[in-house]
Amino acid sequence: MLETVDLAPRDAILGLTVAFNEDPRSEKVNLSVGVYQDEHGKTPTLGSVVEAENILAAGPSNKAYLPISGSPGYSEVVQELVFGPEYQTAGHLAGAHTPGGTGGLRVAADFLHANFPQATVWLSEPTWPNHPSVFAAAEVPTKTYPYFDQQTNSLAFEQMLAAIEKMPAGDVILLHGCCHNPTGIDPTAKEWQQIVQAVAKRGLLPFLDFAYQGFGDGLDEDAAGVREFRNAGGDLIVCSSFSKNFGLYRERVGALSIACATNDAATAVQSQINRAIRANYSNPPAHGAAIVETILRDQNLRETWEKELSAMRDRINGMRQQLVDSLEAKGVPGDYSFITRQRGMFSFSGLTKDQVEQLREQYAIYIVGSGRINVAGLTPANIDRVTEAIGAVVSKSA
Repeated sequence: MLETVDLAPRDAILGLTVAFNEDPRSEKVNLSVGVYQDEHGKTPTLGSVVEAENILAAGPSNKAYLPISGSPGYSEVVQELVFGPEYQTAGHLAGAHTPGGTGGLRVAADFLHANFPQATVWLSEPTWPNHPSVFAAAEVPTKTYPYFDQQTNSLAFEQMLAAIEKMPAGDVILLHGCCHNPTGIDPTAKEWQQIVQAVAKRGLLPFLDFAYQGFGDGLDEDAAGVREFRNAGGDLIVCSSFSKNFGLYRERVGALSIACATNDAATAVQSQINRAIRANYSNPPAHGAAIVETILRDQNLRETWEKELSAMRDRINGMRQQLVDSLEAKGVPGDYSFITRQRGMFSFSGLTKDQVEQLREQYAIYIVGSGRINVAGLTPANIDRVTEAIGAVVSKSA
């Protein structure tokens, strides 16, 4: 029977990393996968994480199962980080500690399929390749709404609002909390207010994927969209991830939080979340969540973590500026100043699929086919080579 199984295509993003690892060229550069790298091209383990692990190792050992929804203490500190210190008075919350943000997405998708089988989830165009895959696996239908204006390299805000106004009541709209859209473009605080009003007016269920808190402008600043929805008082689904801002990629630390209007609604929603989890992975892993909870509950550790997060954010923003300056200095055709206005690790560079293929084949520079680059993959040691190569392929097709 197994001989009839077809070979699955490589993942659009992680598959590039496999190809990169197989590439024998020593000068290769990986700007595809969404992993933070320091100025030496390494993904560091944060000092606050090392210290938290030492604290945990010195404490009592317990390898018993966690509850289905995970550690209650972890969920508490996560919800405070996401919704703000006043979150307990802002409404009634259901939630779960999940295996990464992707695990939270899948649990939410299973929850929607079981309880709102007629609902469609609306995804931004563009979004991550794994978003439609996750919802398809849960048998949740998806459609798209406009997000990116390619002509101006900015948010297609008016088109986005017009699309929201036509979405059927009872559908779900998936938004990126901050720094998560592959374009690197986030709504402004004023635009978030208008989005919240439009979503509420249409009777839609907002669903925010919030995987990069702290990578844009700061922990509270980056939560503007989430808190604008929460302050409006309606229902809200939020998926969080701590792969990036804590550097806990392989620990798979995520969370699902669902804000409800009443305590009875939160109790019912929690029961359905638990049901979905039990049929999927039963209960979550403990170690990564214990690290996050330890750091967020210890004032000194939290201060250290926030400084480390700020340093990561500053390095990314600095590389954005260096990228633009280097492209300009080398006379690469086009205006790339828009890159400095984007936030987080990602940027739509404007490179075409053909140019991306040339960069990979001729220069060993790996970029996603859409032209999206991970700015954190740039370092002082490789930026000149990267911009020279970009200049070569752009000039060839100019």
